[in-house]
Amino acid sequence: MFQTILAAYDGSKGALQALDKAAGLARLTGAEVKVLTVYRHHSMLEASLSMVRGISDTRGNLDDVMRGIARETAEDAKAHLKGAGVERAAAYIQGGPSARTIVSFARENACDLIVLGSRGLGSSEGYLLGSVSHKVTSLTDIPVLVV
Repeated sequence: MFQTILAAYDGSKGALQALDKAAGLARLTGAEVKVLTVYRHHSMLEASLSMVRGISDTRGNLDDVMRGIARETAEDAKAHLKGAGVERAAAYIQGGPSARTIVSFARENACDLIVLGSRGLGSSEGYLLGSVSHKVTSLTDIPVLVV
């Protein structure tokens, strides 16, 4: 049935529910689960505004901080899958626009199912363009399970 499941994960409650659903499907089918956490690249202007507003971090520039948080989030999801009995789980991070990055990753990695939460952490982009889950379903011909 499914050989490779992509679980898009941003650390939100909805993403955790979707991750649990992916784990259940993987246990039933023996599929591998690839967890993808997408972080957003920040322009120099956004980074400087973040520093002015007091959101800066001493670990490096804003992209490095976002990449680090994404890595931790993806690794937490992988550990959750292992704890749920999923034998084959891997964690990945990529920067870019969420929906397009999810779809591209799924294509490049021959995923036969994308699982994601109906509502995640989101951003103001969601108000203008629609939710990530809605956009993913419109951009791909790979089956999508929205939890």
